[in-house]
Amino acid sequence: MSNRHLVVLGGTGFVGSHLVPALARAGWQVTVASRNAERLRQLAVLPEVRVVSVDVYDRAALVPLLRGADAAINLVGILNEPGRNGAGFRRAHVDLSNALIGACKEAGVSRLLQMSSLNAGRGSSYYLLTRGEAEQRVKSSELEWTLFQPSVIFGPGDGLFFRFASLLALTPVLPLARADAKFAPVFVGDVVNAFLHALDDRSTIGQTYELYGPEVVSLRDIVTYTARHLGLRRWVIGLPNPLGRLQAAVFDFVPGKPFSSDNWKSLQIDSVGGIDGLFRMGIEKTPIDAVMPALLSGDEHQARLDRCRALR
Repeated sequence: MSNRHLVVLGGTGFVGSHLVPALARAGWQVTVASRNAERLRQLAVLPEVRVVSVDVYDRAALVPLLRGADAAINLVGILNEPGRNGAGFRRAHVDLSNALIGACKEAGVSRLLQMSSLNAGRGSSYYLLTRGEAEQRVKSSELEWTLFQPSVIFGPGDGLFFRFASLLALTPVLPLARADAKFAPVFVGDVVNAFLHALDDRSTIGQTYELYGPEVVSLRDIVTYTARHLGLRRWVIGLPNPLGRLQAAVFDFVPGKPFSSDNWKSLQIDSVGGIDGLFRMGIEKTPIDAVMPALLSGDEHQARLDRCRALR
């Protein structure tokens, strides 16, 4: 049995649900700290994984979990907040990072891998500004840190293609704010491999890695691609900025916030990257076509084969 031990915050999320099993397969003993432990029943069956209910914002509660660990991984992040003043983003990104940094120091854990975002610290959205502030806290922490800045992430159960798949199933017409905003979607398996690589390569300490895929596509491209592979004929209407801003303001008050004014602000900056972090780590990028057509068409057998090929 491995004696390498990790503590993961944010294991309930999309990336965490893929990363934690991969860490276990790689021989790590993993403690997943979560306020939503009941959402992690599928992870708790793995013998290498321990799921602990804890207030991840409570520094004192984190310290006992971290003692004896080789590293901590922070995947916590939100795309929308309950209110509209940035307090929710600050709590999830900055306050939690501060609590984890303090707990790592008190517990004697020197290594920290932190998820961030492309364009962190840029623009006017609370999401990006608090991501950037969290990065600064990590960089000034004196820990042995590595930062990851992904573009939008795709893969099984993602919040990108599958989110639009749900919307497209409901309406023949989809009005789309910032339809020409650009992204370089990165496969979740490539993001997982980046974390695994960094854990075993000390040259990644003190480095920031932009994670993006091989294709640059617009938001409109993502929606039409999804519709095509679902076999749906849908009309996607790109909204001019004033109407897009109005749509976002209306959705601020919709339960669940499928879109928001803060999202609209984030979309003002293309999420395409500049310095190729996957290339720097020797990780080959996975194209969208290698994964998504089978997933969207419901061909589960083919999808599993595609995911295995992409993860090799």
